[in-house]
Amino acid sequence: MNTDIKTRILLADDHEIVRRGLRTLVEMRTDWKVCAEAADGRTAARLAEELNPDLVILDLSMPELNGLEAARRIVAHNPRSRVLMLTMHETEQFIRESFAAGARGYILKTDAGRDLIAGIEALLRGEIFFTSRLAAMIYAAEFDGVSRRRRPRSQSQLTPREREILQLLVEGRKNRDVGKVLNISVKTAETHRARIMSKLGLDSVADLVRYAIRNGLIAP
Repeated sequence: MNTDIKTRILLADDHEIVRRGLRTLVEMRTDWKVCAEAADGRTAARLAEELNPDLVILDLSMPELNGLEAARRIVAHNPRSRVLMLTMHETEQFIRESFAAGARGYILKTDAGRDLIAGIEALLRGEIFFTSRLAAMIYAAEFDGVSRRRRPRSQSQLTPREREILQLLVEGRKNRDVGKVLNISVKTAETHRARIMSKLGLDSVADLVRYAIRNGLIAP
């Protein structure tokens, strides 16, 4: 029996100091190892496809590709990879969208020192995990009617390609830059941009940026 087999964990956060702290916490367990690190969502998705880690820890707000879209790609490629969101965003909407994207855990960065190990253990057992504070928030939302109110339009109604283009646009990329990154024509990029604006009910790039900040796609 090989006792050297370790659980392989991929870390994705755009702040090096956060990744360093996460690595320290993870590798306190001798049966776990960090197999790779990523500073943006696109790299995280690519590394996950190449390495097929047992678990991926994703920041929600990352450049190139946000954590929600990265989670969708990772789970679509390998449903056995467990995804744990580690974020500063404490809202019911983000929790629900994260689980809809395929995540099975959601931990606030302020709680990581206390809850990260327990969260990883839960996901590796095939369970879901979020802290009691977040569970209480979701429970309250269900029963005070918040969840049943009409929500603002969200990126969940966008296609995967549209979500990808939205991310690039709010990071300041021009249509020609979007075309180069995604290997599509400028005209196609313009068409996608117009469709995104229409679906979200927005009128300008400034509106897109405000939307992105509210929804955690970029930091304010």
